[in-house]
Amino acid sequence: MTSTPAPTAVAAPGNAARVLRLVHEAGPITRAEVTRRTGLNRSTTLALVGELVDLGLLREERPAAGSPSTGVGRPSPLVRAATDVVAAAVTVEIDAVSVALVALDGTVRARLVEPQDRPPTATEAVATVAALLDRVRRPQDGEADGAASSRSLRLVGIGVAVPGTVRVEDGTVQYAPHLGWHDEPLAAPLADRTGLPVRAANDANLGAWAERLGGSGRGVDDLVYLNGGASGIGGGVITGGRPLSGADGYAGELGHTFVAANGIRCHCGAVGCLETEASRDVLAAAAGTRPDDLDALAAALAEGRPEVERVVERQVAALATALRNAIHTVNPEVVVLGGFLGVLLDHVGDRIVDAVRAQSMQGMTDRLRVVPAALGADVLVHGAAEVAFRDLLRDPARITHAVAVTLPAATLPGQTTAAGTETTAAETDTGTTAAETETETEHDRPAVEEARTT
Repeated sequence: MTSTPAPTAVAAPGNAARVLRLVHEAGPITRAEVTRRTGLNRSTTLALVGELVDLGLLREERPAAGSPSTGVGRPSPLVRAATDVVAAAVTVEIDAVSVALVALDGTVRARLVEPQDRPPTATEAVATVAALLDRVRRPQDGEADGAASSRSLRLVGIGVAVPGTVRVEDGTVQYAPHLGWHDEPLAAPLADRTGLPVRAANDANLGAWAERLGGSGRGVDDLVYLNGGASGIGGGVITGGRPLSGADGYAGELGHTFVAANGIRCHCGAVGCLETEASRDVLAAAAGTRPDDLDALAAALAEGRPEVERVVERQVAALATALRNAIHTVNPEVVVLGGFLGVLLDHVGDRIVDAVRAQSMQGMTDRLRVVPAALGADVLVHGAAEVAFRDLLRDPARITHAVAVTLPAATLPGQTTAAGTETTAAETDTGTTAAETETETEHDRPAVEEARTT
């Protein structure tokens, strides 16, 4: 493991952090727009952007001919987040442990996946992640250190998305039922094995934040996110523009909202939880599709078979009850549904929001929108990357502690090597980032407020 050379330190970490976070979340944007949104004067913005460019965290480029920034007067340079500063986004599922290297500009530079024939233990997950990262830390076979045939990245930290309750202050997994984990330290052992800072959090909480930054909830300050997958139904809540984590980081367990008095007993010990009454596996079994094939599930639902529609109706009723409970508690503007719940929403359309309104207090749902998730399978990747970037976004000078990693240049975008590494189109800077589309809500903010990520 080698550390990158120490660049020039940033003199004003508070303002530099504001600029870096803004460009990371909303960029690429012009330097003039950075000035407007932060409320800093032009000379301060010029100095801060210059320092961040020197650190290799941002880059400036001349705006394209005909772009809005090339109007009357001198064009303002376009500011982008770096593509070679990455976080390792780890997802642990019952059938795979995955690591994605996500750049500061939101592009996914590489993926490494280790399939599992059974749910891994916490110790096995730590060992697997460490082994996957070793593949990109060492020079590839036949390549010398620093060879032009390889691409060097700077890795700043690791974020782990776990399908369970996670104590945020130390990254201990209190309970991950589908993995069979109870009170398992995760962040500390992984940090010891890799030498990198590690933060772990509930996967759905991270998914909620990712959708708020770059998905269907972009720019929305009050949001509820529900995702249905292999590990049941997870939920996350954003309120007032901040993640709702609770005293220990356990808030948002909407999959265990009570929805049916005569329902199925859940693994948590209760009866009638949402994730037992609205189950991906039950719906897929009725439709005759593999649980993980959402495209096939959508096609089967479109056939409208009566025996499948009966299951759909039961699950829509359970989901509407859970959403009513959430809406009466946190009053969101947007509910984002991911995984099989997004497929269910696409199939039934307004029936879900109509069912919610039918059992909600007057006025509570006047502005409510229920929408499918936009980030798809990458939602947890982007959520885990955000928590890994947190320390850097608070103090850009921490880039001096980054670790150099190397991708083999012979690997083309979208191809997977024998070692299980996949690079993406981000290598040519043509990939779409999670933060390229602006909304009026974010555009009108005079400054960027640092959010307390989970």
